[in-house]
Amino acid sequence: MSSLGAIVLGGLLMSAIALVGSVTLLFSEQTLDRILRPMVAFAAGSLLGGAFFHMLPAAAESGVSALASGAWSMAGFALFMALEQLLHYHHCRRASAECKQPLTYLILLGDGLHNLIGGLGVGSVMLVDTRLGLAAWAAAAAHEIPQELGDFAVLVHGGWGRRRALLFNLLSGLMFLVGGLIAYVVSVAIDLTILIPFAAGNFIYIGASDLVPEVNRHSDPLVNGVQYLAFLVGLGLLLWLRLQLGGHA
Repeated sequence: MSSLGAIVLGGLLMSAIALVGSVTLLFSEQTLDRILRPMVAFAAGSLLGGAFFHMLPAAAESGVSALASGAWSMAGFALFMALEQLLHYHHCRRASAECKQPLTYLILLGDGLHNLIGGLGVGSVMLVDTRLGLAAWAAAAAHEIPQELGDFAVLVHGGWGRRRALLFNLLSGLMFLVGGLIAYVVSVAIDLTILIPFAAGNFIYIGASDLVPEVNRHSDPLVNGVQYLAFLVGLGLLLWLRLQLGGHA
Protein backbone atom coordinates (compact mmCIF):
# COMPACT_ATOMS: atom_id res chain seq x y z
CA MET A 1 0.00 0.00 0.00
CA SER A 2 1.28 3.49 -0.84
CA SER A 3 1.97 6.06 1.85
CA LEU A 4 -0.99 8.15 0.69
CA GLY A 5 -3.28 5.12 0.77
CA ALA A 6 -2.15 4.25 4.29
CA ILE A 7 -2.71 7.84 5.43
CA VAL A 8 -6.24 7.94 3.99
CA LEU A 9 -7.21 4.53 5.35
CA GLY A 10 -5.73 5.29 8.77
CA GLY A 11 -7.53 8.64 8.88
CA LEU A 12 -10.91 7.12 8.04
CA LEU A 13 -10.50 4.34 10.60
CA MET A 14 -9.44 6.81 13.27
CA SER A 15 -12.50 8.92 12.49
CA ALA A 16 -14.71 5.86 12.93
CA ILE A 17 -13.43 5.51 16.51
CA ALA A 18 -15.42 8.67 17.27
CA LEU A 19 -18.54 6.51 16.91
CA VAL A 20 -17.60 4.52 20.02
CA GLY A 21 -20.11 6.66 21.94
CA SER A 22 -22.87 4.97 19.94
CA VAL A 23 -22.92 2.18 22.53
CA THR A 24 -24.72 4.60 24.84
CA LEU A 25 -27.66 4.66 22.39
CA LEU A 26 -28.52 1.25 23.83
CA PHE A 27 -29.13 2.79 27.27
CA SER A 28 -32.34 4.27 28.60
CA GLU A 29 -32.38 7.94 29.59
CA GLN A 30 -32.40 6.92 33.27
CA THR A 31 -29.40 4.63 32.86
CA LEU A 32 -27.51 7.24 30.87
CA ASP A 33 -28.19 9.84 33.55
CA ARG A 34 -26.71 7.54 36.23
CA ILE A 35 -23.49 6.90 34.35
CA LEU A 36 -23.03 10.33 32.80
CA ARG A 37 -21.14 12.07 35.61
CA PRO A 38 -18.72 9.18 36.13
CA MET A 39 -18.10 9.29 32.38
CA VAL A 40 -17.40 13.03 32.60
CA ALA A 41 -14.98 12.33 35.46
CA PHE A 42 -13.38 9.62 33.32
CA ALA A 43 -13.07 12.18 30.50
CA ALA A 44 -11.31 14.61 32.85
CA GLY A 45 -8.77 11.96 33.79
CA SER A 46 -8.30 10.96 30.15
CA LEU A 47 -7.75 14.55 29.01
CA LEU A 48 -5.25 15.33 31.74
CA GLY A 49 -3.56 11.96 31.26
CA GLY A 50 -3.35 12.55 27.53
CA ALA A 51 -1.76 15.96 28.09
CA PHE A 52 0.75 14.98 30.80
CA PHE A 53 1.56 11.39 29.86
CA HIS A 54 1.41 11.55 26.05
CA MET A 55 1.50 15.01 24.49
CA LEU A 56 4.05 16.80 26.70
CA PRO A 57 6.45 13.82 26.72
CA ALA A 58 6.04 13.56 22.93
CA ALA A 59 6.97 17.24 22.62
CA ALA A 60 10.09 16.66 24.72
CA GLU A 61 11.04 13.62 22.64
CA SER A 62 10.60 15.73 19.50
CA GLY A 63 13.19 18.24 20.72
CA VAL A 64 10.92 20.98 22.09
CA SER A 65 12.69 22.64 25.03
CA ALA A 66 11.11 22.63 28.50
CA LEU A 67 10.67 26.42 28.41
CA ALA A 68 9.10 26.40 24.95
CA SER A 69 6.85 23.50 25.91
CA GLY A 70 5.66 25.30 29.05
CA ALA A 71 5.13 28.57 27.19
CA TRP A 72 3.14 26.97 24.37
CA SER A 73 1.10 24.94 26.86
CA MET A 74 0.15 28.10 28.71
CA ALA A 75 -0.64 29.77 25.39
CA GLY A 76 -3.07 26.94 24.63
CA PHE A 77 -4.51 27.20 28.15
CA ALA A 78 -4.95 30.98 27.89
CA LEU A 79 -6.51 30.78 24.44
CA PHE A 80 -9.16 28.32 25.58
CA MET A 81 -9.86 30.44 28.65
CA ALA A 82 -10.50 33.41 26.34
CA LEU A 83 -12.59 31.26 23.98
CA GLU A 84 -14.76 30.06 26.86
CA GLN A 85 -15.39 33.62 28.02
CA LEU A 86 -16.41 34.60 24.48
CA LEU A 87 -18.66 31.56 24.14
CA HIS A 88 -20.31 32.27 27.50
CA TYR A 89 -21.07 35.80 26.31
CA HIS A 90 -22.26 34.78 22.86
CA HIS A 91 -24.36 31.75 23.81
CA CYS A 92 -25.44 32.43 27.37
CA ARG A 93 -25.92 36.19 27.73
CA ARG A 94 -29.68 35.54 27.84
CA ALA A 95 -31.20 32.76 29.94
CA SER A 96 -32.55 30.31 27.41
CA ALA A 97 -33.39 26.63 27.18
CA GLU A 98 -31.41 26.58 23.94
CA CYS A 99 -28.20 27.74 25.59
CA LYS A 100 -25.55 25.01 25.39
CA GLN A 101 -22.62 24.95 27.77
CA PRO A 102 -19.58 26.52 26.06
CA LEU A 103 -17.61 23.53 27.33
CA THR A 104 -19.15 21.37 24.60
CA TYR A 105 -17.76 23.64 21.89
CA LEU A 106 -14.36 23.66 23.58
CA ILE A 107 -14.39 19.86 23.71
CA LEU A 108 -15.02 19.68 19.97
CA LEU A 109 -12.42 22.33 19.22
CA GLY A 110 -9.82 20.73 21.46
CA ASP A 111 -10.54 17.25 20.14
CA GLY A 112 -10.39 18.51 16.56
CA LEU A 113 -6.99 20.11 17.19
CA HIS A 114 -5.77 16.98 18.94
CA ASN A 115 -6.87 14.83 15.98
CA LEU A 116 -5.27 17.25 13.52
CA ILE A 117 -1.94 17.05 15.34
CA GLY A 118 -2.24 13.27 15.62
CA GLY A 119 -2.84 13.03 11.89
CA LEU A 120 0.15 15.27 11.19
CA GLY A 121 2.40 13.12 13.36
CA VAL A 122 1.25 9.71 12.15
CA GLY A 123 1.13 10.89 8.54
CA SER A 124 4.74 12.12 8.78
CA VAL A 125 5.88 8.74 10.14
CA MET A 126 4.04 6.88 7.39
CA LEU A 127 5.88 8.93 4.78
CA VAL A 128 9.17 7.67 6.22
CA ASP A 129 8.17 4.03 6.84
CA THR A 130 4.64 2.73 6.29
CA ARG A 131 5.04 -0.17 8.72
CA LEU A 132 6.33 2.10 11.47
CA GLY A 133 3.48 4.49 10.67
CA LEU A 134 0.94 1.71 11.15
CA ALA A 135 2.44 0.96 14.56
CA ALA A 136 2.19 4.65 15.46
CA TRP A 137 -1.43 4.66 14.27
CA ALA A 138 -2.29 1.67 16.48
CA ALA A 139 -0.72 3.42 19.48
CA ALA A 140 -2.73 6.58 18.79
CA ALA A 141 -5.96 4.60 18.32
CA ALA A 142 -5.47 2.85 21.67
CA HIS A 143 -5.81 6.05 23.67
CA GLU A 144 -8.42 7.64 21.37
CA ILE A 145 -11.11 5.15 22.44
CA PRO A 146 -11.47 6.23 26.11
CA GLN A 147 -11.06 9.87 25.13
CA GLU A 148 -13.80 9.77 22.47
CA LEU A 149 -16.16 7.95 24.83
CA GLY A 150 -15.55 10.62 27.46
CA ASP A 151 -15.98 13.45 24.93
CA PHE A 152 -19.35 12.02 23.91
CA ALA A 153 -20.44 11.97 27.55
CA VAL A 154 -19.45 15.62 27.96
CA LEU A 155 -21.45 16.66 24.87
CA VAL A 156 -24.56 14.87 26.12
CA HIS A 157 -24.08 16.32 29.60
CA GLY A 158 -23.88 19.77 27.99
CA GLY A 159 -27.37 19.34 26.50
CA TRP A 160 -26.66 17.84 23.08
CA GLY A 161 -28.82 15.05 21.69
CA ARG A 162 -26.98 11.74 21.45
CA ARG A 163 -27.21 11.44 17.67
CA ARG A 164 -26.07 15.04 17.18
CA ALA A 165 -23.17 14.43 19.55
CA LEU A 166 -22.14 11.38 17.53
CA LEU A 167 -22.26 13.34 14.27
CA PHE A 168 -20.09 16.18 15.56
CA ASN A 169 -17.69 13.74 17.22
CA LEU A 170 -17.33 12.05 13.83
CA LEU A 171 -16.67 15.38 12.10
CA SER A 172 -14.06 16.19 14.75
CA GLY A 173 -12.48 12.78 14.16
CA LEU A 174 -12.11 13.55 10.46
CA MET A 175 -9.51 16.16 11.41
CA PHE A 176 -7.10 13.24 11.85
CA LEU A 177 -7.45 12.55 8.13
CA VAL A 178 -7.00 16.25 7.37
CA GLY A 179 -3.78 16.28 9.41
CA GLY A 180 -2.47 13.24 7.59
CA LEU A 181 -3.16 14.81 4.20
CA ILE A 182 -1.45 18.05 5.27
CA ALA A 183 1.60 16.00 6.30
CA TYR A 184 1.56 14.36 2.88
CA VAL A 185 1.43 17.71 1.10
CA VAL A 186 4.11 19.53 3.11
CA SER A 187 6.12 16.34 3.78
CA VAL A 188 8.55 16.65 6.69
CA ALA A 189 10.07 19.97 5.65
CA ILE A 190 8.02 22.00 8.14
CA ASP A 191 8.40 21.41 11.88
CA LEU A 192 4.92 21.24 13.40
CA THR A 193 5.93 19.75 16.76
CA ILE A 194 5.31 23.06 18.57
CA LEU A 195 1.57 22.40 18.20
CA ILE A 196 1.84 19.41 20.54
CA PRO A 197 2.34 21.37 23.82
CA PHE A 198 -0.15 23.99 22.56
CA ALA A 199 -2.83 21.29 22.27
CA ALA A 200 -1.78 19.89 25.67
CA GLY A 201 -2.58 23.29 27.19
CA ASN A 202 -6.05 23.09 25.61
CA PHE A 203 -6.65 19.71 27.22
CA ILE A 204 -5.34 20.81 30.63
CA TYR A 205 -7.72 23.77 30.62
CA ILE A 206 -10.76 21.69 29.70
CA GLY A 207 -9.98 18.90 32.14
CA ALA A 208 -8.95 20.99 35.15
CA SER A 209 -11.04 24.13 34.74
CA ASP A 210 -14.31 22.73 33.37
CA LEU A 211 -14.66 19.00 33.97
CA VAL A 212 -13.17 18.57 37.44
CA PRO A 213 -15.39 21.29 39.00
CA GLU A 214 -18.39 19.81 37.18
CA VAL A 215 -18.04 16.42 38.88
CA ASN A 216 -17.30 17.91 42.31
CA ARG A 217 -20.74 19.46 42.73
CA HIS A 218 -22.67 16.48 44.12
CA SER A 219 -23.46 16.56 47.86
CA ASP A 220 -23.50 12.76 48.29
CA PRO A 221 -20.01 11.60 49.37
CA LEU A 222 -20.64 8.13 47.89
CA VAL A 223 -21.44 9.62 44.48
CA ASN A 224 -18.38 11.86 44.74
CA GLY A 225 -16.28 8.82 45.60
CA VAL A 226 -17.49 6.96 42.52
CA GLN A 227 -16.73 9.98 40.34
CA TYR A 228 -13.27 10.36 41.85
CA LEU A 229 -12.60 6.71 41.17
CA ALA A 230 -13.71 7.20 37.54
CA PHE A 231 -11.30 10.13 37.29
CA LEU A 232 -8.44 8.00 38.59
CA VAL A 233 -9.34 5.20 36.16
CA GLY A 234 -9.16 7.63 33.23
CA LEU A 235 -5.86 9.02 34.47
CA GLY A 236 -4.44 5.58 35.21
CA LEU A 237 -5.50 4.13 31.87
CA LEU A 238 -3.65 6.83 29.94
CA LEU A 239 -0.58 6.33 32.13
CA TRP A 240 -0.74 2.57 31.55
CA LEU A 241 -1.04 3.10 27.81
CA ARG A 242 1.97 5.40 27.87
CA LEU A 243 4.04 2.81 29.75
CA GLN A 244 2.92 0.04 27.39
CA LEU A 245 3.30 1.97 24.16
CA GLY A 246 6.36 3.99 25.04
CA GLY A 247 7.39 6.79 22.74
CA HIS A 248 4.96 5.89 19.93
CA ALA A 249 1.87 7.29 21.66
